[in-house]
Amino acid sequence: MISDIGYALNSLAYLVLLLLLLTVRKSGVAKHMLVLASVVTLVWSLSMIATLFGPISLSRLLNMDAVKQLVWLLFLASCLQDNFTSFWQIIRRPTTFFILLPGLVTLILPNLFYIDPSWRYLLLIVLALEVLILLEVMYRQANKDQWAYKPLVLYLGATHLFEFVTYANATMVNQVEIGYIAARGFIYFLLIPFLVVAIRRISHWGVDIFISRDVVLHSSLLLVAGAYLFVMALAGYAINYLGGSWGATVQIILVVMSLALLASVFLSNSFRTKIKVFITKHFFANQYDYRVEWVKLTKALSTNVNEPEKVYERALLGMLKAINYDSGVLYRKSGEEFEALASVRPLEENEHNHALLVTMAHHCETNPWFIDTYEYQVKPFNYQGLQLDREILKAWGYQLFLPLYNNEKIWGVVVLAARDTEKVSLNWELRDYLTAVTEQVGTYIYHHEAAKDVAENAQFAAFNRMSAFVLHDLKNVMAQVDLILANAEQHKHNPEFIEDTFDTLVHTKSRMDRMLKQLTEKKTVIAGEQQTVKLSTIVQQVVEQRCQGLLPLPTVHVSEELSVNVDHEKVANVFYHLISNAQQATDNDGQVNITLTKSISGKRQFVHIEDTGCGMDTDFIENRLFKPFDTTKGNAGMGIGAYDAKDYMNSIGGSLKVKSEVGKGSCFTLAFPIN
Repeated sequence: MISDIGYALNSLAYLVLLLLLLTVRKSGVAKHMLVLASVVTLVWSLSMIATLFGPISLSRLLNMDAVKQLVWLLFLASCLQDNFTSFWQIIRRPTTFFILLPGLVTLILPNLFYIDPSWRYLLLIVLALEVLILLEVMYRQANKDQWAYKPLVLYLGATHLFEFVTYANATMVNQVEIGYIAARGFIYFLLIPFLVVAIRRISHWGVDIFISRDVVLHSSLLLVAGAYLFVMALAGYAINYLGGSWGATVQIILVVMSLALLASVFLSNSFRTKIKVFITKHFFANQYDYRVEWVKLTKALSTNVNEPEKVYERALLGMLKAINYDSGVLYRKSGEEFEALASVRPLEENEHNHALLVTMAHHCETNPWFIDTYEYQVKPFNYQGLQLDREILKAWGYQLFLPLYNNEKIWGVVVLAARDTEKVSLNWELRDYLTAVTEQVGTYIYHHEAAKDVAENAQFAAFNRMSAFVLHDLKNVMAQVDLILANAEQHKHNPEFIEDTFDTLVHTKSRMDRMLKQLTEKKTVIAGEQQTVKLSTIVQQVVEQRCQGLLPLPTVHVSEELSVNVDHEKVANVFYHLISNAQQATDNDGQVNITLTKSISGKRQFVHIEDTGCGMDTDFIENRLFKPFDTTKGNAGMGIGAYDAKDYMNSIGGSLKVKSEVGKGSCFTLAFPIN
């Protein structure tokens, strides 16, 4: 009679709840699943009234409980995502299948095969435990809606915890205690106000679930607790099966062993730490979202800066932002000295700072490990071999000592402190995270230092290149002066020779002025004035004024010619280099011919410099001909004539191509664009 009253009151309460749900205008498929769960619970409660349906059989009790649990699991599955639009969308989701699988097994399997009641009790324990875990997940992920979901969690949590206890006890004694069944109707009835409050509070059913540290932490603890009780239930089943005087003895042994296990967990620091690290490392979500943190650090370091001090400052800020600290200093280590390269809100300096840095750096050279000075003050045994004065360390104020390694040697160190922000604990995960951060920041610093060295080397290389070109031009000027001196004695009374000599000296002075300007302005090439000229004029001047000292004398053939816009002096140098090289490669009785033609389209002016000399093989043309400072003339040549010619032709949008065959001669073809 007492049992019937409780279930009757609960049935009446669920009938009122259904009427309330039908009047509430809330969105979401989960609300409809709640209506379904309420209907099933109403039917379940009515089925427990013996006055209406007769005495409750064990089979009916277990089947109805399994149906009720299954429907509430379906409701929770609908709450684990906030974008469901239909019932079938919930059912098709793989997660829903895994949630409902234990309930389906509990309901269907016993009706197909005979299963001992004790095993059915275990299955119902699993269902109750699953509901508790899902409630934990849903509540932890509700975030700002936790206040609204709390009554729902309290209702389902309390009722299913009672279900868990009921069937755990049944497993231990191999029967369902009638007192638990009689009390269950009243418990559900007294707890239903929580469900009513939840309906009034929740404005949108459904929580978008994602895995986080809090979820895994609490759910894992709940799972461990459930597993422990599950094992105890199995032990109780074994005791009940064995029977006899062993029952009480085994119970005492289990209690003592359980207390010993709990004591070892709570009293042993090392054991507790190892268990905590193992579980968190392999089962917990990360404290940091590495994708977000890596993007944040990359953005902090990606801005281009030219001033070296800004590079170091940005590196330090990147490390501070990585753990949300607000004070720090970046030092470069040189021997026993530490140079402060950047600082952000540095703490007060004192005479002991240097000694602390040296001592910790020496420790990290043999123990590549970060140092948490706060941890050292309470757990110095974590840093074996490190001896620091705690009073000085406390006065120093910095918490984290982070070495930056380059080629397994300490390049520098970063010390960080939290003035106005929350301090972090240097656990295994933060160490792994900071290892990645320091490697990234170190790479950023080393990259900029390497770039700085490259830039300095490039400046020296540019100066050397400029000197080489000046020296090459100076050698050509000296060749002209030597030509004048060689013919002076024979032609010094010839007025035409005197006139040519003065023209040559004027040209020589102009070239010397250009070379002095190159040295003054530190430029490889001084841009000359662009002129619209005919190339045959320049070629003829070069042949007559600069190429008469060598045999064979070049001959010029003009087939077709167009005017081009070029630097007269630079083009003259290009022609001289190529014609002079052709003369040197050809025997005195050979030929050097210069032919001017144009392209069929009329957009290119060609100059062909062809000789009958020794020629070149393909390997020489591809690998050595245009390589600067590579010469076959020994100390007599600089090895930049052909390189300079090709470089100039490319700079004006033209080209320089070579055809050559060993023993038959070579042909250089210069293509000038027509503007």
